[in-house]
Amino acid sequence: MFTSWHTALEIVGRTTAVYLLVLIGIRLTGKREVGQMTPFDLTLLLLLSNSVQNAMTGPDTSLMGGAAAALMLLLLNYLFAEVSGLNRRFRTFIEGSPTLLIHNGNLVTAHCAKEHISLDQVHRALREHGIENIHDVALAVLEVDGSISVLKYDDVHSHMHPQKRLKFLHRQ
Repeated sequence: MFTSWHTALEIVGRTTAVYLLVLIGIRLTGKREVGQMTPFDLTLLLLLSNSVQNAMTGPDTSLMGGAAAALMLLLLNYLFAEVSGLNRRFRTFIEGSPTLLIHNGNLVTAHCAKEHISLDQVHRALREHGIENIHDVALAVLEVDGSISVLKYDDVHSHMHPQKRLKFLHRQ
Protein backbone atom coordinates (compact mmCIF):
# COMPACT_ATOMS: atom_id res chain seq x y z
CA MET A 1 0.00 0.00 0.00
CA PHE A 2 2.85 2.42 0.77
CA THR A 3 5.60 3.41 -1.62
CA SER A 4 9.21 4.14 -0.68
CA TRP A 5 10.38 7.75 -0.81
CA HIS A 6 12.74 6.84 -3.64
CA THR A 7 9.83 5.55 -5.71
CA ALA A 8 7.69 8.61 -4.81
CA LEU A 9 10.48 10.95 -6.01
CA GLU A 10 10.78 8.94 -9.21
CA ILE A 11 7.02 9.33 -9.74
CA VAL A 12 7.32 13.09 -9.13
CA GLY A 13 10.07 13.30 -11.78
CA ARG A 14 8.13 11.16 -14.27
CA THR A 15 4.95 13.16 -13.67
CA THR A 16 6.77 16.44 -14.24
CA ALA A 17 8.25 15.18 -17.51
CA VAL A 18 4.87 13.90 -18.73
CA TYR A 19 3.11 17.13 -17.70
CA LEU A 20 5.59 19.23 -19.66
CA LEU A 21 5.41 16.93 -22.68
CA VAL A 22 1.60 16.95 -22.75
CA LEU A 23 1.46 20.73 -22.14
CA ILE A 24 3.80 21.41 -25.06
CA GLY A 25 1.91 18.93 -27.24
CA ILE A 26 -1.45 20.52 -26.50
CA ARG A 27 0.02 24.00 -27.00
CA LEU A 28 1.27 22.98 -30.44
CA THR A 29 -2.10 21.58 -31.52
CA GLY A 30 -3.70 25.04 -31.47
CA LYS A 31 -6.40 26.97 -29.69
CA ARG A 32 -9.78 25.48 -29.08
CA GLU A 33 -12.40 25.88 -26.39
CA VAL A 34 -13.56 22.78 -24.56
CA GLY A 35 -17.04 23.49 -25.94
CA GLN A 36 -15.58 23.53 -29.45
CA MET A 37 -13.92 20.16 -29.15
CA THR A 38 -14.64 17.81 -32.01
CA PRO A 39 -15.11 14.07 -31.41
CA PHE A 40 -11.50 13.69 -32.61
CA ASP A 41 -10.25 16.14 -29.96
CA LEU A 42 -12.18 14.40 -27.19
CA THR A 43 -10.93 10.99 -28.31
CA LEU A 44 -7.36 12.27 -28.37
CA LEU A 45 -7.71 13.74 -24.88
CA LEU A 46 -9.13 10.53 -23.40
CA LEU A 47 -6.54 8.29 -25.04
CA LEU A 48 -3.72 10.67 -24.15
CA SER A 49 -4.65 10.69 -20.49
CA ASN A 50 -4.82 6.91 -20.43
CA SER A 51 -1.55 6.48 -22.32
CA VAL A 52 0.51 8.69 -20.00
CA GLN A 53 -0.79 7.22 -16.74
CA ASN A 54 1.72 4.38 -16.69
CA ALA A 55 4.51 6.72 -17.78
CA MET A 56 3.88 8.76 -14.63
CA THR A 57 3.60 5.99 -12.05
CA GLY A 58 5.54 3.19 -13.74
CA PRO A 59 4.94 -0.20 -12.17
CA ASP A 60 3.79 1.41 -8.90
CA THR A 61 0.02 1.07 -8.51
CA SER A 62 -0.11 1.96 -4.83
CA LEU A 63 -2.26 4.67 -3.27
CA MET A 64 0.88 6.61 -2.37
CA GLY A 65 2.12 6.44 -5.97
CA GLY A 66 -1.18 7.74 -7.34
CA ALA A 67 -1.32 10.44 -4.68
CA ALA A 68 2.25 11.54 -5.49
CA ALA A 69 1.40 11.84 -9.20
CA ALA A 70 -1.86 13.69 -8.50
CA LEU A 71 -0.24 16.11 -6.05
CA MET A 72 2.57 16.83 -8.47
CA LEU A 73 0.08 17.56 -11.29
CA LEU A 74 -1.85 19.93 -9.03
CA LEU A 75 1.36 21.63 -7.89
CA LEU A 76 2.66 22.05 -11.45
CA ASN A 77 -0.68 23.45 -12.58
CA TYR A 78 -0.67 25.93 -9.68
CA LEU A 79 2.93 26.99 -10.34
CA PHE A 80 2.37 27.47 -14.06
CA ALA A 81 -0.75 29.55 -13.35
CA GLU A 82 1.16 31.71 -10.85
CA VAL A 83 4.11 32.31 -13.14
CA SER A 84 1.75 32.99 -16.07
CA GLY A 85 0.00 35.63 -14.01
CA LEU A 86 3.27 37.36 -13.15
CA ASN A 87 5.26 37.06 -16.38
CA ARG A 88 3.76 38.16 -19.69
CA ARG A 89 6.47 36.50 -21.82
CA PHE A 90 5.95 33.15 -20.06
CA ARG A 91 2.15 33.49 -20.38
CA THR A 92 2.48 34.13 -24.12
CA PHE A 93 4.76 31.11 -24.46
CA ILE A 94 2.32 28.85 -22.59
CA GLU A 95 -1.03 30.24 -23.79
CA GLY A 96 -0.10 31.77 -27.13
CA SER A 97 -1.39 35.09 -28.38
CA PRO A 98 -4.63 36.19 -30.07
CA THR A 99 -4.82 35.76 -33.85
CA LEU A 100 -6.53 38.18 -36.23
CA LEU A 101 -9.01 36.30 -38.44
CA ILE A 102 -10.95 39.15 -40.07
CA HIS A 103 -9.69 42.68 -40.64
CA ASN A 104 -11.86 45.39 -42.22
CA GLY A 105 -14.30 42.88 -43.68
CA ASN A 106 -11.60 40.67 -45.20
CA LEU A 107 -10.82 37.15 -44.06
CA VAL A 108 -7.13 36.67 -43.25
CA THR A 109 -6.85 33.24 -44.82
CA ALA A 110 -3.20 32.70 -43.87
CA HIS A 111 -4.04 33.15 -40.17
CA CYS A 112 -7.09 30.88 -40.46
CA ALA A 113 -4.97 28.19 -42.10
CA LYS A 114 -2.24 28.52 -39.44
CA GLU A 115 -4.83 28.12 -36.66
CA HIS A 116 -6.76 25.35 -38.48
CA ILE A 117 -9.95 27.48 -38.50
CA SER A 118 -12.31 26.66 -41.36
CA LEU A 119 -14.57 29.12 -43.12
CA ASP A 120 -17.53 27.24 -41.62
CA GLN A 121 -16.18 27.87 -38.11
CA VAL A 122 -15.77 31.58 -38.89
CA HIS A 123 -19.35 31.78 -40.20
CA ARG A 124 -20.61 29.92 -37.11
CA ALA A 125 -18.87 32.46 -34.86
CA LEU A 126 -20.37 35.34 -36.86
CA ARG A 127 -23.86 33.85 -36.55
CA GLU A 128 -23.35 33.52 -32.78
CA HIS A 129 -22.67 37.27 -32.76
CA GLY A 130 -25.71 38.00 -34.94
CA ILE A 131 -23.69 38.88 -38.03
CA GLU A 132 -24.62 37.57 -41.46
CA ASN A 133 -21.70 38.65 -43.61
CA ILE A 134 -17.92 38.80 -43.19
CA HIS A 135 -17.96 42.23 -44.85
CA ASP A 136 -19.88 43.62 -41.84
CA VAL A 137 -16.99 42.78 -39.51
CA ALA A 138 -14.32 45.29 -38.53
CA LEU A 139 -12.31 42.75 -36.53
CA ALA A 140 -12.58 39.08 -35.61
CA VAL A 141 -9.95 37.62 -33.31
CA LEU A 142 -9.26 34.05 -32.25
CA GLU A 143 -8.57 34.46 -28.54
CA VAL A 144 -6.06 32.34 -26.61
CA ASP A 145 -8.91 30.37 -25.02
CA GLY A 146 -10.20 29.33 -28.45
CA SER A 147 -13.20 31.67 -28.54
CA ILE A 148 -13.70 34.09 -31.42
CA SER A 149 -14.33 37.75 -30.56
CA VAL A 150 -16.08 39.83 -33.19
CA LEU A 151 -16.44 43.60 -33.56
CA LYS A 152 -18.88 44.97 -36.13
CA TYR A 153 -18.23 48.30 -37.80
CA ASP A 154 -21.18 49.71 -35.83
CA ASP A 155 -19.46 48.75 -32.55
CA VAL A 156 -16.18 50.33 -33.59
CA HIS A 157 -17.83 53.56 -34.78
CA SER A 158 -19.98 54.02 -31.68
CA HIS A 159 -16.92 53.78 -29.38
CA MET A 160 -14.72 56.09 -31.46
CA HIS A 161 -14.03 59.66 -30.59
CA PRO A 162 -16.12 61.88 -32.96
CA GLN A 163 -13.04 63.34 -34.73
CA LYS A 164 -11.50 59.89 -35.24
CA ARG A 165 -14.85 58.61 -36.52
CA LEU A 166 -14.90 61.35 -39.18
CA LYS A 167 -11.32 60.55 -40.26
CA PHE A 168 -12.20 56.84 -40.37
CA LEU A 169 -15.32 57.47 -42.46
CA HIS A 170 -13.39 59.66 -44.91
CA ARG A 171 -10.86 56.86 -45.47
CA GLN A 172 -13.62 54.42 -46.42
